Amino acid sequence: MNRNSNAYTFIFAIILVVVAASLLAFVSESTKERRANNIKLEKMQNILSTIGINVSREEAGEVFTNYVKQELSLKLDGSVDVNVKAFDVNLNHELKKNKNEQRFPIYVAEKDGKKYYVIPLYGAGLWDAIWGYMAFADDENTIVGASFDHAGETPGLGAEINQSWFEDQFIGDQIMKGSKFVSVKVVKGGTPESNKHGVDGLSGGTITADGVSAMIEERLKHYLAYFKNN
Repeated sequence: MNRNSNAYTFIFAIILVVVAASLLAFVSESTKERRANNIKLEKMQNILSTIGINVSREEAGEVFTNYVKQELSLKLDGSVDVNVKAFDVNLNHELKKNKNEQRFPIYVAEKDGKKYYVIPLYGAGLWDAIWGYMAFADDENTIVGASFDHAGETPGLGAEINQSWFEDQFIGDQIMKGSKFVSVKVVKGGTPESNKHGVDGLSGGTITADGVSAMIEERLKHYLAYFKNN
């Protein structure tokens, strides 16, 4: 075949694409298990961080069961679905289901003789998904820790949700006002010191901040039945 012909160039290009695609597929498949394990360990690490256990990703796998004593998958009525593993629940998929069909994972942890409840969060920011974990004291009301992350928020603005200065503001806040669920909101311009239901907003990241507020409220309200009956 004439190497200067269009046919030769076309066939050569196809061969290159097929070879490159095959190599990428091989690499992806060969590292699939490792990537899944890293995601699992990072999840453990983030859950532990909300109750003040700050360890490396590798260490998280070793100490996770020392602190997390129960992994429950809840139904909307607050009862436990023993057929679904909490750790396997993908909130991105669950949010696409009818609420009665969703399962709501919760992790019951113990540290220094105290009980904590860790709830996973998932929502939408300005550009893409945002998610996190929020831990509550034994009163099922007071926040003791929060961890957030994002898929593609603006650096220096909305992306600041995963910084400790933002996450730590939630510590000590409460989601109940008397017997009424009020959640906790990210408020532009800050909140009065006496307000236990809001934290300072993100400068230039209002839409992401609103997404965090909406995510927290939407997810937490589904756990009220469990807390009421627990």
